[in-house]
Amino acid sequence: MPTAMEKRLGELLIEDRIVSAHDLELALRRQTETGLSLGRLLIDMGKASEWEVAATLGKQLNVPFITLSHYEIDPEVLESIPEELVHKYRIVPVDKTGDTLTIALADPSNIYLLDELKLLTHCQIIPVISFESDIKEAILKYYPDRKEDNFEEALKDITDQDIAGAEKKVTIEDESPDENGDDLSLQADDAPVVQLVNLMISEALKMRASDIHIEPYERSLRLRYRVDGVLQEMAPPPKKFQNAIISRIKILSDLDIAEKRLPQDGRFKVRIQNRSVDFRVSSCPIANGEKVVIRILEQSNLQRLTDLGFEPQILDKFEREIRKPWGMILVTGPTGSGKSTTLYSALNTINDPTKNIMTIEDPVEYQLLGINQVQARPDIGLTFADGLKSFLRQDPDIIMVGEIRDLETAEIGVKAALTGHLVLSTLHTNDAPSSINRLTNMGVEPFMVTASLNMIVAQRLVRRICLECRQEVIPTPEVLASVGIEPREGAVFFQGSGCGNCNGTGFRGRVALYEVLVMDEDLRDAVIMGAPTNKIKKMAIASGMETLRVAGQHKIFEGRTTIGEVVTATVADTFKETDK
Repeated sequence: MPTAMEKRLGELLIEDRIVSAHDLELALRRQTETGLSLGRLLIDMGKASEWEVAATLGKQLNVPFITLSHYEIDPEVLESIPEELVHKYRIVPVDKTGDTLTIALADPSNIYLLDELKLLTHCQIIPVISFESDIKEAILKYYPDRKEDNFEEALKDITDQDIAGAEKKVTIEDESPDENGDDLSLQADDAPVVQLVNLMISEALKMRASDIHIEPYERSLRLRYRVDGVLQEMAPPPKKFQNAIISRIKILSDLDIAEKRLPQDGRFKVRIQNRSVDFRVSSCPIANGEKVVIRILEQSNLQRLTDLGFEPQILDKFEREIRKPWGMILVTGPTGSGKSTTLYSALNTINDPTKNIMTIEDPVEYQLLGINQVQARPDIGLTFADGLKSFLRQDPDIIMVGEIRDLETAEIGVKAALTGHLVLSTLHTNDAPSSINRLTNMGVEPFMVTASLNMIVAQRLVRRICLECRQEVIPTPEVLASVGIEPREGAVFFQGSGCGNCNGTGFRGRVALYEVLVMDEDLRDAVIMGAPTNKIKKMAIASGMETLRVAGQHKIFEGRTTIGEVVTATVADTFKETDK
């Protein structure tokens, strides 16, 4: 149940206009179900940032805030608290002067913990607030040798006796996860393969990976993590563990371990460090066994619209359109470009008890409180089109369709948008203007497209420069020309040199580039007259649309990404002579 202190925190967040009363009510209701802290829930729901929660908590408790990455902590200070407690409570000792010990933690309202530390250390405890993510990074930095969290060390300790019979142990293990998922913490009596799989998942979460790839080859087993959109090769598990590892993952995902000839899909949930994480699993038979890909779906990855990467003037357009009572909004881009994140963030923004919001997805990636989400099941006849037909009898206000793949889905979506519903969906097109021709090529009449369509958003993801190792660079005129930038006085460009914070890549995290096309009367007339895509694009630019390449240029000048990233993710804006 929410404590009086947490309710007071909520009141302050409302006073500072960080969250609305409705958002707070949703979070408090969810807290009774999950037991997580109010601040953590608001962050996970995308309603507040780590900084806003930390600053408000500090204001409430009169506790200062610090950024641990700016500190270099003395090794003697680190030894003042047993390492087991550091990992258990997610705390970091920062400074010690005489009998006064300063401790960084995410929630200094935990007076029981502070009293325990006082008794243990015989020191006066001074709490300071830091981000949870900052504390996690500091623990990884200052306590790197913890054996059960070190994947490579765990691999070295596996003996032939451990390998022998491992598959048998894992396949007959009794799985009985509770409603919150399996506990990922390591137990001394766990089978070695169970520990291996747990460590693989823990290491992926530690590295902020979005996917885990397990790939069998003739003489080896390859393990790769996709971090910030790029696959990175990891220390491989022993080849002898191949079948046992895959069987363990299949058991977790409720898949048939005996079926090795056909692809299978499943999902599972685990708890780690007091948070619940969903995993989507796909197995596919290849020449030397089964390849398994695990997609990591963490609720904390959902962001507020203001954190996605929109330029301020573009964000105003986007928010205005998603708050309209009817019409269709399309988000386009290739697989892995962040379309789902943008749609979920939009739904979170307009989620309201007065609205009936329904979604049909394949699969349901993130579960949102207050939104009715349906999993598409084409194998039993529940397609996107069938789900849409059913939704129209459920008195919806807002409908989200995972993807418009065929004419039937497109036509039902268009009709729903024309009959008083707000419809959000995705398409696979290269840019925003080409989505219009994609719909007409499917068979939707141009006048139906223009009457229903409010906005199209095209997006790409580019890697964000690591702030810890960012340094100024001077690109050549040829490099600037490759991204369409002319040399200008005073312009500063950056790139990352590589450090421990970014695993030597020079990048940490990603930021989205957006191309937002809002339909107006001139564009509608052009579509009805059958104008080609380039003509529509030229008209949209004239009416204020910024292309993906221009959005990338903004991020370069802001020092958030590099020229190479923008060149890779976008194409130059060119037009045919006949379209000018």
